[in-house]
Amino acid sequence: MATEKETIYEEALRYHALPRPGKIGTCTTKPCSTPHDLALAYSPGVAAAARAIADAGENSYLYTSRGNLVAVVSNGTAVLGLGDIGAAAAKPVMEGKCMLFKTMAGIDAFDIEIDASDPDTFVECVCRMAPTFGGINLEDIKAPECFEIERRLIERLDIPVMHDDQHGTAIVCAAAIINACHLTGKHIEDLHIATFGAGAAAIAIMRLLTELGVRHGNIILRDRHGIIGIDRTDLPPEKREFATTRTLSSVERMLDGADVFIGVSKAGLLSADMLHTMAPSPLIMALANPDPEITRDEALAARPDAIYASGRSDTPNQVNNLLAFPYVFRGALDTRARRIDTAMKTAAAEALAMLARQREKDSDTPFDRNHIIPSPFDKRLSTAVTDAVIRAAVESGAARIDPRILQQPEHDTRQPAEAGIEG
Repeated sequence: MATEKETIYEEALRYHALPRPGKIGTCTTKPCSTPHDLALAYSPGVAAAARAIADAGENSYLYTSRGNLVAVVSNGTAVLGLGDIGAAAAKPVMEGKCMLFKTMAGIDAFDIEIDASDPDTFVECVCRMAPTFGGINLEDIKAPECFEIERRLIERLDIPVMHDDQHGTAIVCAAAIINACHLTGKHIEDLHIATFGAGAAAIAIMRLLTELGVRHGNIILRDRHGIIGIDRTDLPPEKREFATTRTLSSVERMLDGADVFIGVSKAGLLSADMLHTMAPSPLIMALANPDPEITRDEALAARPDAIYASGRSDTPNQVNNLLAFPYVFRGALDTRARRIDTAMKTAAAEALAMLARQREKDSDTPFDRNHIIPSPFDKRLSTAVTDAVIRAAVESGAARIDPRILQQPEHDTRQPAEAGIEG
């Protein structure tokens, strides 16, 4: 008899293979069934669109699919919990990301797997193909190279670039922390935070939280070599940014008085005993996948007053990037943003937190310790988070246009796709 895990994997292989391999495809958006259609779509009519874009590059948003097209780009060096499995093996994951872009936010997305581990080659490849796309979603690239790759692409390109493993995770974590404060009466500027893991996601989470008011001095991180302290001589700039001046006798002491634990490391690193010294009503975010740093049952047995979140879909408070990336890019595309800036990320986090506090119409879901962030299937996400990102992009100057003052087309082709395969 197959185990549960074997059963889901076997089912997943059939899902990916049948009736047609893969999860995404392409479809035409204009008729091409008559000689006249062909004359418009290709020669000679297409020359008019090409000339218009040659005259003014911004016209590519009017006459091509660029304004609703995102590249999901990876080199396969940090795929899910599988590690460095290579570009080709990353393709099923990247196709899945494209599928989610389309289903959740009506965004066309195409996966690009680049067989290059060094930043120079990777950055050059992405820059050369950037004119095709309205935005670049970086995915599953290992640290520390991911920091340099994202920074250099943002500097060189005039379209939004976001490494979702960093910023999508940070946005959802920030929303959870905002709402944990609402439930416990704590203030974000007073929070003490202990984090296991110091990779891309951890650094991005800390950066966004400090933008929201968390003090640098109240943050302690650890990596596989120990606590990130100022006495360490092996720290890259991203880790040194959050090096603590505190002297701790052991890793276990990191949690003394902590209001929040964030785990972006690996299973089993957090013991029940370590939770006993945390502050009252702690937030425990054990986000390692597929198995968390500590299970929900273990955590709540040790600290019944805790709020628990994980990356798993079978427990309450799932921290899922799906709550953020489709709608951040939707807002960025709709404003033709030059970048995805901090204001847009914090706006997304605050909108997510607000949605969880406001009961969904016709839903019995309350705002409580088991519901501090919305469900990925909350139908309000597309409007609420996208609108917040649009407002922030316009106010920060990242936007080229304000779509709220433009005349809307009679038929909006960018609405979220219905379930199933688009024809």
